[in-house]
Amino acid sequence: MTEFTPVEAIVGGLLIGLGAVMMMAMLGRVAGVSGILGGVLFPSSPAGWSWRALFIVGMIAAPAVYTLVLGHAPPFEMMSSSTALTIISGVLVGIGVTFGSGCASGHGVCGLARLSPRSISATAIFMLAAGVTVFVMRHVIGA
Repeated sequence: MTEFTPVEAIVGGLLIGLGAVMMMAMLGRVAGVSGILGGVLFPSSPAGWSWRALFIVGMIAAPAVYTLVLGHAPPFEMMSSSTALTIISGVLVGIGVTFGSGCASGHGVCGLARLSPRSISATAIFMLAAGVTVFVMRHVIGA
């Protein structure tokens, strides 16, 4: 069971919200991580590459900042699944992101905040799929 840490949860949620608001206010763009990463890996133009790369660097650097500020690293648990299952899961998430035209950050954070019908339905579908997946993995397959 994962320990509930309300202070970290609130601070993390506020930072995610602040980041999403800043992206929209400063660049007029939704903070969808899959789209941002896709723009770094497969840029359509050099103009948008730098801010996307900085966004990804910031996400990677955030645990170091956390450690400097609080004096200890953020809690981290290794997954108990196999490498093959992790790769298959990543591919399935990638397929879902592609067909859903976005990810949890784009639809779930930014789209819901804008009351986008497409994001509301996408978020409902991926949350339902996540719940079914967890149920099947834990209670049917037993992984």
